[in-house]
Amino acid sequence: MRDWYDKYENQGFTIVGVHSPEFFWEKSLNKVKTAAEQLRIRHPIVQDNGFDIWKRYGIWAWPTTILIDKKGIIRYGHVGEGAYEKTEALIQQLLQETGF
Repeated sequence: MRDWYDKYENQGFTIVGVHSPEFFWEKSLNKVKTAAEQLRIRHPIVQDNGFDIWKRYGIWAWPTTILIDKKGIIRYGHVGEGAYEKTEALIQQLLQETGF
């Protein structure tokens, strides 16, 4: 995610990380901020302690990647690690659709 953000942010690509804590100790905003700094994460992260976003998008596992187009339509979803080449190909396709 970090690499894609760095590579495509100037082309209109936006990442919003959603932190839905698996364990109670992960609910602290300060711990999320510290982890983001340590991992050099520059994109915004939403704290989803109540799992509202998780439920709205039908997420059921960590990690899950969802790509949403400029019209707000979910165009792709992947559960788990991997599928990096496929995900990046769709990122590039969506960026071409925006006309950048």
